[in-house]
Amino acid sequence: MTKKFFKFAKYALITLLVLFLLLVTGVGVRLLNAPKLQPWHTFIPAELTAEEMDKATWEQYIERENKIFDDVYREVSLKMPESEKNPVNRYFEGSRIYPSHFKENWNRSYLLMPEKPKGAVVLLHGLTDSPYSLRYVAQEYYKKGFVVLGLRLPGHGTVPGALTTITWQDWMAATRMAVREAKRMSPEGTPLHIVGFSQGGTLAIKYSLDAIEDHNLVRPDRLVLISPMIGITRLSKLAEILALPSPLPGFEKAAWLSIIPEFNPFKFNSFPINAVKQARLLIGETKRQIVRLHRDGRIKELPPVIAFQSIVDYTVSTPALINDLFSYLPNNGSELVLFDINRDTAFLPLVRPVFVNMVSRMLPDFPQRYKITVIGNTGPGDSDAVERSVRPGGKNFTAKKLEGLVYPPDVFSLSHISLPFPESDPLYGSSPDPKTKDEFGLNLGIISNAQGERGVLEINTNLFFRISSNPLFPYLTERIDDIIDEVPALTENPDAQDVNSKTKITKDEYDDIMKATDYNDGAF
Repeated sequence: MTKKFFKFAKYALITLLVLFLLLVTGVGVRLLNAPKLQPWHTFIPAELTAEEMDKATWEQYIERENKIFDDVYREVSLKMPESEKNPVNRYFEGSRIYPSHFKENWNRSYLLMPEKPKGAVVLLHGLTDSPYSLRYVAQEYYKKGFVVLGLRLPGHGTVPGALTTITWQDWMAATRMAVREAKRMSPEGTPLHIVGFSQGGTLAIKYSLDAIEDHNLVRPDRLVLISPMIGITRLSKLAEILALPSPLPGFEKAAWLSIIPEFNPFKFNSFPINAVKQARLLIGETKRQIVRLHRDGRIKELPPVIAFQSIVDYTVSTPALINDLFSYLPNNGSELVLFDINRDTAFLPLVRPVFVNMVSRMLPDFPQRYKITVIGNTGPGDSDAVERSVRPGGKNFTAKKLEGLVYPPDVFSLSHISLPFPESDPLYGSSPDPKTKDEFGLNLGIISNAQGERGVLEINTNLFFRISSNPLFPYLTERIDDIIDEVPALTENPDAQDVNSKTKITKDEYDDIMKATDYNDGAF
């Protein structure tokens, strides 16, 4: 028995060694043509630790943030190779997109304080992103008299290298600090909202779940989620395997999913695999906590949730949003808002059938405990946007035309990154406001309209094929204004809590949709 065991162990060890050598060889081949790592990939700023953030004030967080940006200037901008000093490198002081030269550097945390606060809101941006992504939502809350705390999450806004060592626990600690401080700055008894975009949505949900289990945490009154990251591509774990050789000399670039020039002043283009790993771990922990609180009968303590989500999303899983979050929500006035594809576009014959039928395949059976709203149009010849809704406990859609809102004919769908930006945005907008179009030195939203031969531009134009602004953005802001103004009703139907219909889409439907939306490159 012992000899057989050692023989088996020997062959198993040899097999693992061969597999590791094959992996190293494969990764080495992949890295041959990978760009060289630059100072913004290798420098790692010293953020506050999770323990320090749990004791820190807003002023202390900002003090460390200011030091971090000074360190980035000294260690990255001042040490930049001559070959990288070009007009569209965000870390080159002479660049047209150098963030510190702008009137407002949206990579930094910010605080908007009205004279007479009526409440507080904490804004949480997405992975590799910055506080810029929720600037318009911030304006809506500020106009309504809310204290607005726009948080720069640890590892973001500075250099991509910062994400090589950060953990999801750091992000959660920063979220706790921000909520604690926002509540301190607002009058007792006034509402507290949390708005999360992409991974910021996961952090908002996770914090709210933690607040149910920890009485020391302030409970929010409302959650607003935009393209929330409740599930990501199943290929993310493969990326982590490819990073295994990265500690070996000469294999440092294996730790990166992509190494791309940094021409976006408020979002990282290069993507370290650790960021994917931490996102996956955060999502997994959040899902387990949802199931646990549902089993214990405490999920009913979660505040009302409204989620805005494109029916097709290259970055996050829309089916996971339904199956792993909304199917567990109590009857508390929550709502799922889905933006359908454009059915009045010349591109419709080219759209894959799985996406044409996505709404009918994705939605669970009616009735449900939450409101379901679908924004779209009816078909060829009708570009006007229509809102179709099913109330909690209801079984049939009611329709309402959205006056003045249309899908442009050249837009076949929205995207993960487009939802929080109007078409007039100076950086991402498809029709930037002439008064502000030069605010950030470059407009990435109109590059998709550029035409010419392949290989002429220094950047891969595939990065810009994705729509980056939302032609239906006025609807989103109108709905957020309604949430700010109104005390949410628990439900329109007192029997909705007792529905026993299918709360999730089936496994086969889920798998089919996931296969259609799994991609083999960086989706963030």
